[in-house]
Amino acid sequence: MSQHDTHDHDDHLEDGIPHVSAREYLTGFMLSVVLTAIPFGLVMCKVIPSSGLVAIVLLAFAAVQVVVHMIYFLHMNTRSEGGWNVLALIFTVVLVVIVLTGSLWVMHHMNANMMPGAHDMQEMLKNAP
Repeated sequence: MSQHDTHDHDDHLEDGIPHVSAREYLTGFMLSVVLTAIPFGLVMCKVIPSSGLVAIVLLAFAAVQVVVHMIYFLHMNTRSEGGWNVLALIFTVVLVVIVLTGSLWVMHHMNANMMPGAHDMQEMLKNAP
């Protein structure tokens, strides 16, 4: 019996491309539609009065939708590519979080420390020629 015969043929074809059924694509598509329609309805019907809470809910739905796309359309799981896909994804997420957090932190501190306040503006207008 050759090494080729011991592989699990349910997971991948001979060239490494995963077997995917139309049902899996349809499931991913339906989840994507639902995960888009619910936030759209929440925003259009103004169900949540607080804009901050709306932003948090939209970000949560977006994060879930990204996971759905990765699983159903990009076929990312811990078994594909020997786990390297997931490791690369984790590394990318960590880098994006560091860059975004650092950017927001720098912008906040620049705004807080460099922009003149209302009192400073009044003083500058009084002292203007």
